[in-house]
Amino acid sequence: MMLAICSRMVVPYDHSNSSKKALEMAMTLAAQDEKIEVNVLMVIQPEIPAASLAMTPLLPRLELQHEGAQEIRKEIEQKLESLPNKTRTYVLDGDPAQVIEEFARVNDADFIVIGSRGLSGLKEMFLGSVSNHVLHKATCPVLVVK
Repeated sequence: MMLAICSRMVVPYDHSNSSKKALEMAMTLAAQDEKIEVNVLMVIQPEIPAASLAMTPLLPRLELQHEGAQEIRKEIEQKLESLPNKTRTYVLDGDPAQVIEEFARVNDADFIVIGSRGLSGLKEMFLGSVSNHVLHKATCPVLVVK
């Protein structure tokens, strides 16, 4: 048995290929020690209303995003069932970078496993803006998975 790398892991997930790889990596690491708690976090960023969105009310779109997130959450929970570890999944609202960093701090996470690029419309040159923020602001070690 290897030494525990951590006791409480946070895995931000947005259904991108990068976050799927991060979840796989986190599960592989957690499988080394069943005392590691795995927290998978999905963050829904409320859209900023623009003039063109006046015809589409914001609330129903947010509800649709939540419905989609709940479907993905079920998939993740089924995937996590293969682990003997304690696992939890969360769907939260807000700015993803800030929510992830704050969640990790408030919940005493001691390790974050995050994908290098998420589903943002903008292609970052080196590292996604969310993973970059978390990497620099987190109070615990961060593993960025390519």
